Order: sequence, then structure tokens, then C-alpha cells
Amino acid sequence: MASVGFFDGVHIGHRHLIKQVKEEAKRLNLPSAIITFPIHPRKVLQKDYQPALLCGYEEKLEQLATTQIDYCISVPFTHDLSLLSAREFMEKVLKNYIGVHTLFVGYDHRFGHNREDGFKEYKHYGTEIGMRVIKASEWQIEGENVSSTRIRSLLKKGEILKANSLLSYNYTLSGKIVEGYRVGRTIGFPTANIRSWERYKVVPALGVYAVLVHVRDVIYEGMLYIGTRPTLHDDPEISVEVNIFDFNADLYNQSLTVEFIDFIRPDRKFEAMDKLVEQIHRDKISVQQRLLKEK
Repeated sequence: MASVGFFDGVHIGHRHLIKQVKEEAKRLNLPSAIITFPIHPRKVLQKDYQPALLCGYEEKLEQLATTQIDYCISVPFTHDLSLLSAREFMEKVLKNYIGVHTLFVGYDHRFGHNREDGFKEYKHYGTEIGMRVIKASEWQIEGENVSSTRIRSLLKKGEILKANSLLSYNYTLSGKIVEGYRVGRTIGFPTANIRSWERYKVVPALGVYAVLVHVRDVIYEGMLYIGTRPTLHDDPEISVEVNIFDFNADLYNQSLTVEFIDFIRPDRKFEAMDKLVEQIHRDKISVQQRLLKEK
């Protein structure tokens, strides 16, 4: 009993599909499985393609584990695999190699060379090769389908609460702490500059955020800034830096994870440095008040 897909973000739509797989597997006393790929298929087909991802491969596996699916099968997506028709993929990979008894197909999911076929064809191929094919029901919120594309759009607009709701967990960024400009130290707000481990992970809209910061298995409160520092020098490169409350240790070259709780305000340029400092003090109060609601 299985379903196949990239499952970026493992959002509530994916979880609804996985629930259907598990329920049917339980009914037939069969193991349930998700078949996914470590690299975005389009990245294999187009070397210069830069996918916008909601999660890296390891993070995806961690989220799939929370669904309590029996097996997660990772299939390397190769050029040769991309040339298989849907029927060939179903027979050679799903049926003969993995041993899929029943295939659940997402309401809008297509696979096989050039994604030419749809559910009607999958059902027909299944009959020919001896595999049940079931069309999964869709999951909608406010009349709209839940998709990775929709969540990416929300993140890029800073709509963290809606994105988190569709993910079913708080969006995160993890990375290594790198050398910064150290300006924050001079104004009383030292920050850790984050370089994301996942090259293609979506960075939310420019602005200030209330976050929880995971450092060495301890969770701290903090405020995160994403922007180009327009008041200082308007750097064209986007900076991701976090001020961790009640934390003094050196984190240089170490890793941390920030958990996005809410958007506080957009990035903006101030007429003078003292105006920026005043705003940062107000931001900290806003962040603390927002995080208090999470307790």
C-alpha cells in the first residue's frame, strides 16, 4: 500500500493522503509506505533549475516519520528513471522492484515521462499489470487546495501563521553561524548570522519575526531579521540574523535552528541610526508579547 511523490514540506494535504494510505493498509492488513526522492526530479532534468524548497531531504524524512507510516522508501531520481513512461514506472519500479500492491494517487499528481498521463491511464495500467490504483480525496482549506506552492507563496509574503497552519508545524530554518558585520553588538543587540544548510530552502519575506531558537538542545526566545540592512548600507545580499534573548555564549561556526512563530513588521530604511535602535527596542517588546502567547 503506497503513494509516490516528492512531498515537499509534508503539509496537511500530504498528511491527508498518507492517512488514506494507512487506513486502507490497515483494512487489508498490509504495510503502508511512502515512496519519495532525495533530489527534486526537475533538478535532475534541468541542471540549472533552482527549486524553492519547504524542507531539505533530512527534514522531510523527519516529518514523514511523524505520520507513523510503516516505510519511507527513497528512490534516487536519475535521468534513466525520467525516461520511463508512467506504465513502465508502475510496472518496473513500483510493481516489480518495490512490490506495491495498491497505489494511491494524489488528486493532482502526475508521474512518468513528460507527465503525459493522468488517473484514468494509471487505473488502466494498474489493471494490466495487476496493481490496484486508487484516487485519493483532496483536502481543502477555505475552498482552496493545500499545496506546497501555496505555502511557499504565503512564506514569501510573510504570512507565517497561515503557512504554519497549512504545514501543521512551525516553519524552520537551520544553518551555520558565520561572521557578520558585528553592528548589533555596538547597539546592544548582538546577532548570530545564519547561513542555511539547505541551499534551496525558501527564505520568508524581508522583515522582523518572533522566533524560537534551538541551540544545543535548548530552546530560547528571539527576534529574527531578514533583510538588506537599508539603514546601514543597503547591502544587495539578504542577511538572516537572530538576536537570542538571555544568551551570551559564542556561537561562531556552530549550528542552530530558528522556528518561525509570527511576522512582526516589514524591513524598512530609517533616517538615522538612533531611529533604528528605537525601533529595535519596540520590536523586542512586540516579539516578547507575541511569544508570551505561545506559552
